[in-house]
Amino acid sequence: MTASALYPFKLKPTLHVKVWGGRRLAHLMQKALPTAEPFGESWEIHDAGTVVNGPFQDSSLGDLARRYGADLLGLGHDPGAGFPLLAKLIDATDWLSIQVHPNDEQAQELEGEPRGKTEAWIVLHADAGARLVIGLRPGTTRAQMEEAIRHNRLEDFLVYAEVAAGDVLHIPANTIHALGPGLLIYEIQQASDSTYRLYDWGRLGLDGQPRELHIDKALQVANLAALPQVEQPKQDLLVDGEYFRAWRHELNGARLDIHTGGRFQALTCIAGAVDVTADGADAITLNQGESGLIPACIAQCAIRGHGTILRACPP
Repeated sequence: MTASALYPFKLKPTLHVKVWGGRRLAHLMQKALPTAEPFGESWEIHDAGTVVNGPFQDSSLGDLARRYGADLLGLGHDPGAGFPLLAKLIDATDWLSIQVHPNDEQAQELEGEPRGKTEAWIVLHADAGARLVIGLRPGTTRAQMEEAIRHNRLEDFLVYAEVAAGDVLHIPANTIHALGPGLLIYEIQQASDSTYRLYDWGRLGLDGQPRELHIDKALQVANLAALPQVEQPKQDLLVDGEYFRAWRHELNGARLDIHTGGRFQALTCIAGAVDVTADGADAITLNQGESGLIPACIAQCAIRGHGTILRACPP
């Protein structure tokens, strides 16, 4: 097949059980959770995610990236490094670990990985009083942080931010952060799973054992001065960063034309339902909790329906 054979993909999510997860992915995003376990993450768009429609059904995005390169990804991406972004839906019913991620250079040096992890959170649901950790108290030294971790009192040094639906937090690599209970979020990030846990609240994992910490590496990469601020954007553009941009589009029966500019477009429907069309290709329907991808070689697509779409792409 040629590049012209690429078309709008509808994607199968990958569900992950987490000790801090719950059931909001079913209740608020219409996910069919296969067991009664606590599901914390739905990986919507990622390297191993598979296409469910058309000639490439059951093909993974990673395989298609290596096969079609810039026609799928756009210019400036190494197809051998896999799909460059990862979009997730995350349900937190308890605190996630206090964690930090390496930047690109550190990920290559410490893990042999092609990229680090900068991410952004878009809050879809927040219980009253729900909070995030956004960094450490200004002036905290590395020695103070290390001592607090060793003595299980890192809470004394954390900075919290209360959040509501619609809030956005852009989290550069090297920022100490954590999601708190009562939250359903959309996360867009560099496609990396390099996570260093600093602190896990003294909790046991689902196997009854303490979860692994990565204190030495975390101390090595953490930027103690980083303190990103929660925002509630008033426009469609929510995030305009070095590695990705993200928008929220609310459709009330109108048509939204997307000019891709030679960049793939990651789509997740968070309310209602929409149809996505491109010239010469069959339409895909994205219902609440479903995701799709527009390859970079498709210059323009149209989205219609009554629903809300989150859209992300490279900068």
